[in-house]
Amino acid sequence: MVLKKQNLSSEDVSFISKVERNSHQPHKEIEVHVSGVKIFYGSQTGTAKGFAQQLCQEVKALGLPAEVIDMKDYDPDDQLADECVSKTVCVFLVATYTDGRPTENAEWFCKWLEEASTDFRYGKTYLEGLRYAVFGLGDSVYVGHYNTVGKNVDKWLWMLSAVRIMTRGEGDCNVVKSRSGSVQADFLSWKVRFLSRLQALVKGEKKSCSGNCKTGGSCKNKKRDEEQQQEEEEEEEEEEEASLQNHSSEVRTEFTVFRIRTELFTLKRMEDEGERREMITPALRNALTKQGYKLIGSHSGVKLCRWTKSMLRGRGGCYKHTFYGIESHRCMETTPSLACANKCVFCWRHHTNPVGTEWRWKMDPAHKILEDAVEKHQGMIRQFRGVPGVKPERYEEGLAVKHCALSLVGEPIMYPEINAFIRLLHQQHISSFLVTNAQFPEEIRSLVPVTQLYVSVDASTKDSLKKIDRPLFKDFWPRFLASLRALGEKRQRTVYRLTLVKAWNVEEMLAYSELIALGQPDFIEVKGVTYCGESSASTLTMANVPWHQEVVAFVQQLADMLPQYEIACEHEHSNCLLIAHTKFKVEGEWWTWIDYQRFQELVEAHEESGGQRSFSASDYMAKTPSWALFGAREQGFDPADTRFQRRNKTKDISGC
Repeated sequence: MVLKKQNLSSEDVSFISKVERNSHQPHKEIEVHVSGVKIFYGSQTGTAKGFAQQLCQEVKALGLPAEVIDMKDYDPDDQLADECVSKTVCVFLVATYTDGRPTENAEWFCKWLEEASTDFRYGKTYLEGLRYAVFGLGDSVYVGHYNTVGKNVDKWLWMLSAVRIMTRGEGDCNVVKSRSGSVQADFLSWKVRFLSRLQALVKGEKKSCSGNCKTGGSCKNKKRDEEQQQEEEEEEEEEEEASLQNHSSEVRTEFTVFRIRTELFTLKRMEDEGERREMITPALRNALTKQGYKLIGSHSGVKLCRWTKSMLRGRGGCYKHTFYGIESHRCMETTPSLACANKCVFCWRHHTNPVGTEWRWKMDPAHKILEDAVEKHQGMIRQFRGVPGVKPERYEEGLAVKHCALSLVGEPIMYPEINAFIRLLHQQHISSFLVTNAQFPEEIRSLVPVTQLYVSVDASTKDSLKKIDRPLFKDFWPRFLASLRALGEKRQRTVYRLTLVKAWNVEEMLAYSELIALGQPDFIEVKGVTYCGESSASTLTMANVPWHQEVVAFVQQLADMLPQYEIACEHEHSNCLLIAHTKFKVEGEWWTWIDYQRFQELVEAHEESGGQRSFSASDYMAKTPSWALFGAREQGFDPADTRFQRRNKTKDISGC
């Protein structure tokens, strides 16, 4: 079936043309048999629902099974792909609501469809075989949003390789401009054409010439198909050129993302054929390099944290300096895996990094990753030699890496040689702070001792975790809970990292307390979300960023619900607080800091004994300075440094 573009915007035309030019899939012919019809509706006032019920009765009158489905009662993630093989025709009757948004009952379905249409983990052929038709309901008085939802649903389905069986219909509630005089008349006209088309599918239809007939592809049908295809290609080229002129900046950005996804799709296809390719494709390399990454080998990266730069200048360290005594100017932020199993709404990288549920790429050796990471990190530090404001003694110290934050972007625990990498860090007397997204419980259990092990707890209920983290695993919730239990089995220091997203997860106090009881972490870091700018990958806005006092209020309420925990530290600059287990409060004084030399001695003895000599978090704790404590006038800012306030400061999103 050939895509008709006269009803799409120039921006949509541009994007679709790119998809078509990059697609090498053979032409798919429409299935000619129909087992039934499913009619989905997105309705606010009941009009679309009424249309769905009318259509259902008339389809049944043709002798076909038909079903009306409220979109809020249907899980597209679990069910929509099944419609591809069931010979079902899916009809979508969707209204456009306020500001071009879907109706409330269609919100989740449309959000899922939009994400899936541009998500590598589904692939561009995810709905191949699905046959569909769309009728949108709108009001042309709203010029900028007229029938937006119907257009988008149509576009997203097509992008997933579903086959449109007829042109999208549009109903106009504006009786003055409606072609037929009313939305009811518009639907009636479309419905007649749909039923006619449906009957044709039931009876069967002529297939286009494949070129394998007796004439060898020289028949009239073949020539007519070729001529039509050539005309449409010329039309698309003209439309694309015009669109590029009008939307050059947006198209370039869109095409970069598209190119990354295309390369990742190609990678997946090659893996299915038994080949292993590098994780970092050329387009991905280009995108991450622009974001400040120094890429290592085929799947790793290192990046200079803004707090490293700040402490080199004597302008203060990050919250890990306040909470645990890390020297920020000696901390290297890196990851041995740029891939991740989640697509969190607050991801700093706007999801340009690859995703996956298991390791399926070429693998670089751990020693090579560490060598290159240290070398590239030192290279970035050297750029600060002689820079005004940089303290000479801190510059010299910064060249010697003392700490390693395995967070950055991606999921470091996915790297198959993560234990070897951690051992190499410790052999060089570099501390290890590893952050995992709580989707790999067995990997957590098998992890060798690290200085401090984090689990991101971005939500406390199944629904909100799915909404915020957008995990790839279908069994993400059991994996999440199992990861927390696995964390509770560790003897070294453990941390829950809570990121508060206003209007998303700040109301789940009781559920958070239950999760804390499950994993019994040593510490709970609570931080307000960092806004990373506008992105098609996230709906997050500045309205979702809580004020520091709102974070403080949340932490106070949460601490009151935890009998063995108290608020220990605060870093106002990062909008972050630390709740600590009372075992770190010795004779009324907090010992949340780390004795790094003692840790290295303990981990060395542990390795020499073959794991027989174990040790616990209490064995390498150090006293917390008064300025770092919650309630101190410094609010977590080290008085040895000088607080610097930049006027008209553009928000820096490169923090660790």
